[in-house]
Amino acid sequence: MSIDPKHRMPKFDDTFIEQFHELLAWRRDVRHFKTTPVDRQILEQICKFADMAPSVGNSQPWRFVQVSDAQKRVQIQQSFLKSNEQALQGYEGEQAALYAKLKLSGLKEAPEHFAVFCDEACSQGAGLGRQTMPETLAYSCVMAIYNFWLAARAFEIGVGWVSILDPVEVQEALQVPDSWKLVAYLCVGKDARPHDTPELERVGWQARTEAQKRFLLD
Repeated sequence: MSIDPKHRMPKFDDTFIEQFHELLAWRRDVRHFKTTPVDRQILEQICKFADMAPSVGNSQPWRFVQVSDAQKRVQIQQSFLKSNEQALQGYEGEQAALYAKLKLSGLKEAPEHFAVFCDEACSQGAGLGRQTMPETLAYSCVMAIYNFWLAARAFEIGVGWVSILDPVEVQEALQVPDSWKLVAYLCVGKDARPHDTPELERVGWQARTEAQKRFLLD
């Protein structure tokens, strides 16, 4: 049986593999942004790549909400400041001092904001694959987020994931359906300080450990 050329698996050469490795290395969690708006067509292309992510039962439960309203952004920033202060109380001594110096969001500078929700009431896919592990819906959203992140970097756009937020406050600020649960809040824009090493590693918060500790291969 012949295979239609358009369905034939492409071959990825060594050059592509090396470039893919570089893309992964340069993805990074960005906190320092230029305020220049991101071109609308580029944003749309990045979103198309994000939407190509795999999902449990082909449910596609991700809901990307662009946040442009100034007042809503202020509410998000206030939630971050409150949550960040609470988080600081969980550290002591030198670690607390270092935490206080960390730049943990680019909410003020980033020209684009996206809140990513998981629609837990999603009927698409008819529940396939999530009867015993319903959390796979949220995992599917993370796959879409990572697609978004890599695609953005390919267009020389940085992304920062802000997790120091109260999810309920974000839901209320953006007035989304109750079944939509926050997975990520993304700051998006041109990277003001591009670097291929994670910032938390550069400032001494946490270095990467040996891969053998995470991959238990036979």
